[in-house]
Amino acid sequence: MNGLPKTMRRGPWRYLGDGDILVAAGITLLALVGTLGLLYVAHFVRVWRVATRSPVHAKAAQTLLVFGRKLVGGQLEADFVNRLERARTNARDGLTQRVLLLGGRSDGGAVSEAEAGLRWLQGGEWPGNVPVILEQESVDSLENLRHARDLLRIEGSLPSVALVTSRYHLARCLYLAQRLAFDATPVAAEASFPGDYRYIRRMALEAGYLMWIDMGFRWARLTGNQRVVARLS
Repeated sequence: MNGLPKTMRRGPWRYLGDGDILVAAGITLLALVGTLGLLYVAHFVRVWRVATRSPVHAKAAQTLLVFGRKLVGGQLEADFVNRLERARTNARDGLTQRVLLLGGRSDGGAVSEAEAGLRWLQGGEWPGNVPVILEQESVDSLENLRHARDLLRIEGSLPSVALVTSRYHLARCLYLAQRLAFDATPVAAEASFPGDYRYIRRMALEAGYLMWIDMGFRWARLTGNQRVVARLS
């Protein structure tokens, strides 16, 4: 796996050497063909609905989980900045007691996504009464949530959380959070749904990822593959 290019050490590509994941990909392809594409359409509609209907404000006193985004030359790109701005707005409005910034070293640099996000927040007017916790070990959304769950469990039972990320990314994060037993609600980074070509393309990719994950989990549960079930439990 270390032989993969840096650009492929993130997201689903890092699992190309994992037999269970490749089996899931094959099952997903068969299901896609067998349903004449309707399976993909159903997942795209799900991504669309979450993207267009999610609020921009968390419920009062929720813990915010802010998903990172791959750094470009050690710098934050626009989607990540939008997520941080949304977290800051909610914190200023008194809608959170604490924030977890999620994300490891995605570009091979010395600074993690979480650390870069913290520096950005500290460069603005961050409310001093809202603590920020860093989760810096993960490289994809599933690991983000698993590590966040471990951090939160240290303090006892899991609190209600708000997932702060880009609208196109929300459906996948919400699905994973629910599988991991979070009481989670989505909070959109963007004030409104952009709807441009770039965004539709991102949503199309997310629908594919979500379909792959969901079919893989269903197949694992059907066949009793506890290795896969444990990853999403």
